[in-house]
Formats: sequence, C-alpha cells, structure tokens
Amino acid sequence: MDNTAAKARIDFLTETLHYHNHLYYNENRIEVSDFEFDKMLEELNTLERQFPELKKPNSPTERVGGGITKNFETVLHQYPMLSLSNTYNKEELVEFHDRVIKNLDNDTFEYICEQKFDGVAISLIYKDGVLVRAITRGDGEKGDDVTTNVKTIKTIPIVLKSGGYPAAFEVRGEVFLPRKNFEKINEELIKQGKPSLANPRNSASGTIKMQDSKVVAARGLDCYLYSLLGENLDVKSHEEALQKMKSWGFNISPTWQKCKDMDAVLKYIQHWELKRKDLPLDTDGVVIKVNSYAEQRFLGMTAKSPRWATAFKYKPENASTLLKAITYQVGRTGAVTPVAELDEVELSGTKVRRASLHNADEIERLGLHLGDYVFVEKGGEIIPKVTAVDIAKRKANAPAVVYITHCPDCGTELIRREGEAVHYCPNEKACPPQILGKLEHFVSRNALNIDSVGGKSVEQFYNKGLVRTVADLYSLKYEDVISLEGYKEKSAQNVIEGIAKSKEMPFKKVLFALGIRFVGETVAEKLVEHFLTVDKLKAASFEELMKVPEIGERIAQSVLEYFKDPESLKIVDALQAAGLTFEAQASEAKVLTDKLQGASFVISGVFAKYERDQLKDIIIANGGKVSSSVSGKLNYLLAGDGMGPSKLQKAQELGVKIISEADFEAMIA
Repeated sequence: MDNTAAKARIDFLTETLHYHNHLYYNENRIEVSDFEFDKMLEELNTLERQFPELKKPNSPTERVGGGITKNFETVLHQYPMLSLSNTYNKEELVEFHDRVIKNLDNDTFEYICEQKFDGVAISLIYKDGVLVRAITRGDGEKGDDVTTNVKTIKTIPIVLKSGGYPAAFEVRGEVFLPRKNFEKINEELIKQGKPSLANPRNSASGTIKMQDSKVVAARGLDCYLYSLLGENLDVKSHEEALQKMKSWGFNISPTWQKCKDMDAVLKYIQHWELKRKDLPLDTDGVVIKVNSYAEQRFLGMTAKSPRWATAFKYKPENASTLLKAITYQVGRTGAVTPVAELDEVELSGTKVRRASLHNADEIERLGLHLGDYVFVEKGGEIIPKVTAVDIAKRKANAPAVVYITHCPDCGTELIRREGEAVHYCPNEKACPPQILGKLEHFVSRNALNIDSVGGKSVEQFYNKGLVRTVADLYSLKYEDVISLEGYKEKSAQNVIEGIAKSKEMPFKKVLFALGIRFVGETVAEKLVEHFLTVDKLKAASFEELMKVPEIGERIAQSVLEYFKDPESLKIVDALQAAGLTFEAQASEAKVLTDKLQGASFVISGVFAKYERDQLKDIIIANGGKVSSSVSGKLNYLLAGDGMGPSKLQKAQELGVKIISEADFEAMIA
C-alpha cells in the first residue's frame, strides 16, 4: 500500500471509529459488533505503525495507550481552579442561602445541585473540537499536563462529533476509577501476591500520573464533566452549560437537579444521602451553585472560593472496632505521630486497619485504654481517624495508654516545643527514619526530581551504607548501584544519569530540597529572589531574613539555625563541590532595571494582556517584589477583572494603592 492509499484508509478508519465511540459512550447505542470495532481498530493500529507520519494526533488508537511520559510538564491554568467552601449541617447551609439573598437583594434565584464526586479534578482544553490538553488541578494556579493518559479514558471525546461548540473552550470535571474496576484490580493484585490498592480515589490519582499510558488504559478510568469555561460561550446559566456539554458529547452525570429554593436543595441532599451508594463512584457531599451566570458574576469570589457556590458534606461514615495497639511513626522533621492499629473494619468501601491519633493531646482527650473499642471515621472520607471510645465495652483493668518518652527508632528522649502539640525526636543526624525522610524529600518530584531514584532506592542505598546524607548521593558510582538487588545495567545507568542531571536544577529547587524546617517551595523561592546566592543567605542576620516578603519569625529562626549548624554547612559545601546550583539563574533573578526597586505588589484577578506569572516576572525583572497577601507594608495591589473582593477591601482599609493593568504598564514604560 502506498502513502496515498494508506492516508485515505487511515482517514476513513479514524473518522469511522470516532463515530462509533461517540454512539456507544454518548448515545448508548451501537451499529457494529465489538468484533467488527476491534478489527477496525487493529487495522488502524497496524497502518499507523507502518506509516507513523500519517498518524493523526486525535487517533482512536490513543485510547489503548502505549506512550511513555517520563516527566509531566507543569502548565499554568488560564482560569484558576478554586476550592469550594464547605458546610456540614442544615444551619450552615441556610446561612449560605441567607448571604446569597442579602447580596443579590432578592430570593427569586435558582440553584443547581450536583454530586460532589470523590475523584481527581481535571481541566480539558479543546480547540476546533479537538482535545489539545488535559491538566490536573495541581495547586489551583498550575497543574500537570496529563493529556496522553487522559486520551485513554473512553468517555472523554478526543474529537467532538456535534457542531455548535466554540472554537476554543475548557471543560472541567472529575476523573475517577469506578468501584467495579477498583475491586477487579484488587482481586487480581491479591492473586499475584501483591499489595492491594488503598481506595478508588487514591488509585485514580496515582493512575492519572503513571508513566505508561498502556497501564492507564488497562485500569479503565472514567470521567464526569461539570463545568464550562471560555470566551464568547453564549451561555447564560449553569443548567444551559450542562445541556450544551452533553449535546457536544461529554459525559454528564444525570444526578444534577435544578432547585427553586432551599427546601428543594435540602430534599435533594436527603434523597441522595443513601442513594449515592448506588452510583459507580464514591461521593462525599453535594455541590450547590447559583444557576445564573450573571448572578454568579455579581456575587463574585473570595480569595479562595466563589461566593455563589458551596459544598454540603455528608457526615462521614464511622464504625466500631478493636484497638489492638498503638505504634509511633517518625517523620523527616522528627515529628512523632501515634497510629492506632485496629481490627480490620470496612469504611466507605475500603478496608481500614490503621488510623491516625494525631498527637499526645488527642490520646489524652480520647482517654484511650489498650483493648478499647473505638469509633473510626474517614476524615473527608479519605483518611481514617479515631473519633471516640465505646466506654461501655471497656474491660476491667484495661491499661491506660501512656505516650512514649523516647524515640521508637533511635531511643533519644523526645522533646515538645512550647506552643506545639507534637513531640519531636531531636536526633536528626542519626535517627534512621529522619535520615531516610530527608533523602526521600531531596529526590522527590517537587524537589530535585531525580529520575529513577525513589523511596525504595534511597532505602537500599542507606541500608547498604552507601548514603548517609543527601551529599553522598553525588558520590555514588555505577558499580555501587549495579551491585544492589533488582538493578540491571540499564536501570543502574539511569540512576547515575538521573543524579547527574539533577545538578541542573535551579537554586530554588535545591534550597527546598535541603529540607530546612518550615521552608516550603514558596518560601524557598522568596529567599532565592531576595538573596540570590547561598553565600548571602548564609551570612544573613535574623533582621535581614525578616525583611523578605512572607518570612516570619519562626521561618527566619529556622533558616538561621540551619546555616549556623556545622553539619548542615558541611552538606551544603559538599553539594556545591558536586556541582549543584547555589545561585539564582537568569530565570530566577531577572533583574533588568530598577524602575520598581523596593516596591512590593500583590497581583489579583484576570488581565487582558498578561498571565499572572508573566506580571510576576516583569515585576521581579524591574527590581520589585511580589507577595501573596495584603498587609500594611504593601505598596501596590495590581487589580484585574474578577479579583478577590477581600483583598480589595483590605487594601482599601490599609490605604494600599490600587492600580490597573494600564497604570502598571505606565510604571515600567
């Protein structure tokens, strides 16, 4: 077959298979047998392998996966993915309703009620009817590009069949692993003698970030869509948006309902409290949204959530079970967490054997005795916790639980800092779980993201005496790695190459990876922007650290202590000698002019010409600083459309100057 004939056949098969996928998943009808469909898909797959240059980006063969994604690109959301405020009882819901009435100055509006699905939030971007990008929620401002994996979800259209959709738009929804698929996967894992998956929600989250899309396809993820965003949509209400999305071929859960008043909302909540157990996925509540888009815009947003929507959370499911023992886990910062070891009990469709007890104060509050029967519930229906003791079942002479005084791993006496509820092991240099925790943090994805090195790897390196500090990773040789169990030539080489490549990571990532207490990603970035080099950071006084935006006393003291510690300085020196980056690169410093020297800005809202990250870069490039919160020290609030009203109000109260996009451009002209 020549190229011309192959192209014609590939075009025909692509269009035909998309048509049949649409019929099956969106109209619930079929025109060909499974055998006929599979034969066409097999033929297309064969032709695409023979003529790879003719394969279309929207090919139906993407459904079965096969692509390997080593790193997921981080992408800025065009529209931030905000969280919803939560209500937990009828009274709080009525308070929300009363606030809406007061702000709208009428009670004639409508609500749309939807199930609050327990999955992974996803944003899908379409251009000219073709799926071009799928992004996870991430931190709300930016997420990971998981397009290759999302294309394997058969209910998500790669190509829209119906007309009438805009040239470009975004839909949002929830990716989930159906309960029946979750149970089937666990049955297979148990047969193979492998650990079973914890719960459907965590499994969906892990699956969507797998490197091999063929494995993702085999898991059988699904997705419900519930939100439409974009310009010139010609949509006046959420109800209309749901109807349009369904007409374009999107999988919309039939559980939504329009409610004329709060009585109807409460009836919907009551109706679904038990009926939700019949759905193919877990839900933990109901989302209530004002229907009219005009009224949504009028109500606006707070800094974190919309004023026109809230989530009603169902009371978590709980059960009574036997407390067999209490174990204690030591984290990388030395924090000690007590854990209840339980007789297995089923909660929200998952088996629970362990639950958090948080700290010594919580154990005292509960009045725990060994052998007690305790009530366990899933906080947010995800993380199990002990909530109460069934005193009636307590045996006579059952010993009260006494919190440990020494580290369960290294035997060091625990300390408890003033004003904190948690006990700590202060032996951070020699306590095994703390050392391992620091190593795992250092190589983790948000830190240095060392390819082919994870928790199991560093544990092997540690147990064999190859690595004791993070600096030791850069002394590892190929011969060291290949000698370990489970490593072959290729995998050992990948480890060495991954460690070498991590030397290219920017200073802000290296600083975060050091694991300085209270120094998260944002704080590390602020410190790098301010001091530019590690030598200046080492030499900084407490007062100088306090001048950095968003750095408080606790963080400043922690940074000061870290760089006064001889062992810490030895590690930093060794990492510098190994070739890691300890000064701001051009992309981090970017100081080109001093037009904004000393001026501080908070950026809020949506802008006509710039993304918020672009504005941040421009401010830094001109000598200014960017903060995330409004305070009396702030110079300017750069205000865009739909900015958080709470920031506006606070800026007005504090006398902070509020400037527009045009005002800002004039400042840097």
